[in-house]
Amino acid sequence: MNDVGSLRERLIDAGVELVLAEGSASVGLREIARRAGVSHGAPRRYFPTHHALLSAIAQRGFADLGARFQQAIAGTASPRAQVRAVARAYLGYALECRGMFELMFRHDLLDSDRHASGERQLRESSVPLFEGVVALVARCRTGQDDPASAAVTAAALWANLHGLAQLWAWGSLQLITGATAGGGVDGGVGGVGVGGGGVGGVGGGGVGGGGVGVDGEGSLDLLLAAVLEAHLGPVPG
Repeated sequence: MNDVGSLRERLIDAGVELVLAEGSASVGLREIARRAGVSHGAPRRYFPTHHALLSAIAQRGFADLGARFQQAIAGTASPRAQVRAVARAYLGYALECRGMFELMFRHDLLDSDRHASGERQLRESSVPLFEGVVALVARCRTGQDDPASAAVTAAALWANLHGLAQLWAWGSLQLITGATAGGGVDGGVGGVGVGGGGVGGVGGGGVGGGGVGVDGEGSLDLLLAAVLEAHLGPVPG
């Protein structure tokens, strides 16, 4: 990698670390420059706007989430089991990397053309992930070959999972279900490694190898099972 590319990656690395530690509201060009050990004006050469920097950081998040999806479905045979594995990886990521998760789905980043010339649009990272979920959902719907219908089901499932993740992170679902704060998705249950990945490019280490560290038979798992049944139907006997 040349010096220009290397410095750009260092700036993104610093931004990823900051988002994971303190949330996206704390990310500024001056603080990124300080953490990367460069002059305050250096980030402007690669990210002319704050918006462009946030988008580049969020792309790292989508890359990490996509890698976790692939890890989750490895060795999983049935489409239904793969959807469940992806759903659990999504929830695990949302709870483990809350600052990045919130940044990745900001509408002003996903639906925007405010990028420097040649920069990738953030939706170029998000759309392929969704298309992969649509393909899995379509494989679960044997005898129903309408692609549009599979996309609608996948979108509804995604919306349900996203809401589940947010409400659980806020503690709202625990209040109404009486669940403990720790109950939920276990990285070791069902072969879904929630904590083993890490956001690519941050020191090669990862975001915390312990996973969400919660009970695999907890309330969040029960809620997830209900979500999947609502959208995909009962588990085949």
